Amino acid sequence: MTRDYYVHPEFDPIFFSVGPLDVRWYGLMYLVGLAFAWWWGNRQADRSLQGQAIGGEVWTREQWSDLLFWGFLALIIGGRIGYVLFYQFSAFLANPLYLFDITSGGMSFHGGLLGAIVAILLYAKVKGRSIMAVGDFVAPLVPIGLGAGRVGNYINGELWGRSTDVPWAVIFPAAGPDPRHASQLYQALFEGLLLFALLFWFSRRARPTGAVAGLFLIGYGCARLFTEYFREPDAHLGLLAASLSMGQWLSIPMVLVGILFLLLAYRGVFKPRYTQQVANKESKTKGKKRGGKS
Repeated sequence: MTRDYYVHPEFDPIFFSVGPLDVRWYGLMYLVGLAFAWWWGNRQADRSLQGQAIGGEVWTREQWSDLLFWGFLALIIGGRIGYVLFYQFSAFLANPLYLFDITSGGMSFHGGLLGAIVAILLYAKVKGRSIMAVGDFVAPLVPIGLGAGRVGNYINGELWGRSTDVPWAVIFPAAGPDPRHASQLYQALFEGLLLFALLFWFSRRARPTGAVAGLFLIGYGCARLFTEYFREPDAHLGLLAASLSMGQWLSIPMVLVGILFLLLAYRGVFKPRYTQQVANKESKTKGKKRGGKS
């Protein structure tokens, strides 16, 4: 019996246009992730001032907005550099300017993560915060953005899955007539909704500094390792050693580092720095300086 499979409708990649400006679905998904991170981060900041600080450090909404701006910028830059180096290195060697050819698309989460880590390192150093505590605060804010990005991949009909005959398979016309796993939606579920739910539950109670960040690395790495088995490997790379994809190989170190962070966190190696007491002292110092200038 021949089964009728759902055919991907090949949506217009442009969500809407304003004059010469085209707003694409994928860009819209980035904005959804950014808006959620801003909103949920404000909630976390408010809770931190009520004695429920994730990672042990307090935050104001202004401090979070400051980090969000620089972190998002670093994520975009790192994502592009990571994509070119990890997945299109030969194209970069042939034409180094390919790095700046954003019209062809291409972002790497692992590259974006490295960019965000650099931003966190610099922010923590400048602001006198614990790197791990900043990571704890940021970790629960990431998955929804990841999930939204995967939905954008599905809408664009890209990064499809491997051929299959499961009843829920989808035919992506750009990939040929074979029904395939909608791996973009699998990843949106595991890397997005489920990972957010896990981190939300875990961070609701007081945890040692570094534990939430460690769990994020483990959770994302495991989700990516699993869902990559349903995703079609990059055509120009194929499967690498041990029949693993590039995404899986890049995720293995994440899991290992996450386990290390979790072990060190529960041994009390990481300590918060910008606690409520430090914030109060800083506020009093600023108040005295303002009073002296009046």
